[in-house]
Amino acid sequence: MKTKSLKPNKINIVTLGCSKNLVDSEVLLSQLKGNDMDATHESEKDDANIIIVNTCGFIDNAKQESIDTILQYVGEKEAGNIDKLYVTGCLSHRYKDELENEIPQVDAYFGTLELPNLLKTLGADYKHELIGERLTTTPQHYSYLKISEGCNRPCSFCAIPLMRGQHVSKSIEQIVTEAENLVKNGTKEIMLIAQDSTYYGLDLYGERKLKDLLENLSEVKGLEWIRLHYAFPSQFPEDILPVMASKPNICKYLDIPVQHISDNVLKLMRRGITRRRTYELLNKIREEVPGITLRTTILVGHPGETEQDFEELKQFVSDFEFDRLGVFTYSHEENTHAHTLVDDVPAEVKQARAEELMALQEEISMKKNQEKIGKTFKVLFDRKEGNYFVGRTEADSPEVDNEVLVNAKENFVRLGDFANIVITEAESFDLMGQLA
Repeated sequence: MKTKSLKPNKINIVTLGCSKNLVDSEVLLSQLKGNDMDATHESEKDDANIIIVNTCGFIDNAKQESIDTILQYVGEKEAGNIDKLYVTGCLSHRYKDELENEIPQVDAYFGTLELPNLLKTLGADYKHELIGERLTTTPQHYSYLKISEGCNRPCSFCAIPLMRGQHVSKSIEQIVTEAENLVKNGTKEIMLIAQDSTYYGLDLYGERKLKDLLENLSEVKGLEWIRLHYAFPSQFPEDILPVMASKPNICKYLDIPVQHISDNVLKLMRRGITRRRTYELLNKIREEVPGITLRTTILVGHPGETEQDFEELKQFVSDFEFDRLGVFTYSHEENTHAHTLVDDVPAEVKQARAEELMALQEEISMKKNQEKIGKTFKVLFDRKEGNYFVGRTEADSPEVDNEVLVNAKENFVRLGDFANIVITEAESFDLMGQLA
């Protein structure tokens, strides 16, 4: 058992969930360091006496992982291995009262907008001069950059507005300054993230300003790849397409979660778009940005989704052939509009539909990857794993997309650098290659 001592506090931040949560943890870490506090992020050393768990509360699996992690550290606290346990993030924001009743061993719970209060509890001041600066926890050469917080969309299945509030954009100037600071610290690629990136600027400037933001970021010297995530299809700002096509450092890559294609389900989901408009938009994107990589997300098992709706969705995935595709099963979330509907698709049917779509996507991905054999791509290398250097092409975002493996015994590349790689072999979700 660790005995309490008069040693200075050491804080370790544990992050669960998405890249937006990771950015929040990085901001917290920067504030703590700015207060001259000894703080780490997911340290492998077991020497912190204060733990902060940044939770996710998006769907059932994520909520369960957050609760399990909290309980794990409650056990550490009860064993005397840590002194204090704090919980922040989406789960804490949404279920604060319930968590305080069910897991009272946690010293304090904080919502997503309570960073100053969390810092105050830790004996730190919120330093406004650190806004726009942060310590990154990703490899130095890439970073996530949050352009806004919250969401105004009324999607039936989504609890994000309950946890993150209404959409609030950062100013273009603030985002550019943050990008410049990241580049000074070695960042070569930024992933622009938000709950809804296509809404950007509407609250701040009275009109959508994603085009202006991309143009300004493309002028940041040393920023070699700019990657856009989470572009909502409804009211998509099509004026960004010529910018994406013409600016060499804006990746020909777009993460655009369509969720479904059946008019019946799109209406039930309150997505504000139709099947016809979805096809028109996706085709226009491919026409105006030749060679673009399109990533999407599909949700199966929403209340009211029939077998016919699913067959329509399956045909859409087969016909359109997205480059990257992820599938989620519907989770019946309290206080969402869909929670007022009957969760009428059995769990085993949801899972079977998800697996069927992913099997279909695996075939599509294999075909597209086979077409890359013999071609040369610019690859950014993230890490060395075993006997391989592992990197990504412009078509791949970290952790969610394909990777390029290069034999380290036969080739040498510098981590964090680009290299031209000729593809020699291809699997469904990975490419193998060698230096060109």
